[in-house]
Amino acid sequence: MGLSGGPDSVFLLHVLNHLQKQNQQIKIIATHLDHQWRAESWRDVEFCSNLCKSLGIEFIARKANKLNLDIKFNGSKEEIGRKMRRTLFKQILKEKNADFIALAHHLQDQQETFFIRLLRGASLSGLCCMKEIDGNYIRPLLGINKKDILEYLDASRNREARSNQIKYLIDPTNVSPDYLRNRIRSNVIPALEQCDERFNKKFQSTLEQLNLEDDFLKTLATQAFNDIFEQPKNLNTDLTNSNHWLGDLKKFKLLHPVLARRVILHWLIQEKLAFNLSTNYLDEIIKFLISPRGGTHLVGQKWKIYKKANSFGISLFEIKS
Repeated sequence: MGLSGGPDSVFLLHVLNHLQKQNQQIKIIATHLDHQWRAESWRDVEFCSNLCKSLGIEFIARKANKLNLDIKFNGSKEEIGRKMRRTLFKQILKEKNADFIALAHHLQDQQETFFIRLLRGASLSGLCCMKEIDGNYIRPLLGINKKDILEYLDASRNREARSNQIKYLIDPTNVSPDYLRNRIRSNVIPALEQCDERFNKKFQSTLEQLNLEDDFLKTLATQAFNDIFEQPKNLNTDLTNSNHWLGDLKKFKLLHPVLARRVILHWLIQEKLAFNLSTNYLDEIIKFLISPRGGTHLVGQKWKIYKKANSFGISLFEIKS
């Protein structure tokens, strides 16, 4: 599990520790990434280490400059930090032969993510936000209100026995107006809660509906993909055209634009293209495929999509000397 030392991850640590005591098959490994963005970040590491030691939980901390990164991350500081933590979690998952990566995202995190993506023009899939179970990632607190987490932790401070008090850290950057997430947390969500005290419940209900519709569209897209594309004839590792999916152009042109985007995305994922594709990027590919002109359309720096008679496919882009 990811342990920052903040209230959310400390709460999750105690919840998982309680489960661990009840079930010996559960073993917790707390993991902390020192981003080294603050001079006093070593104190966070020390706090997390002492907390885990007091609970008898294995603790692993690593510095960001010690990560074995295959690529250089781009994006905002928040996004880079998230990608670096994910890299560490995956490394520990492999090293320890673990089953899951537990994250402490709660209901307000979900709401903040929703509005950030809404402002950035996300698709339906993007607005569905985080899942409680997403591959190896699990988020046990996703339906829990942050206020309930804080009330539980702060109630422990009123206990007479110091050993029963639960301490946690406060990250000063969480209140800085420099970050969009913080502005949404401080201004947007409180305003919506004032508009309707049922906001949290209604938000969860809406998100459930969005997820249902997204799952339905994924099913339709998979069916359309299977109808349009032929499996590669060669399952070896060469990069010839026969080792790639081949699409039926006539059938593809009949698709609704919403399904067309999802089919193209599904296709490129099957082809293992290792980069993110925006909606605009997908629309450019669709525009090329449905247009009467022939030729090729470049995808990234290495690949090209081609049309041939009534079919289309993808191949490596050969640079002529």
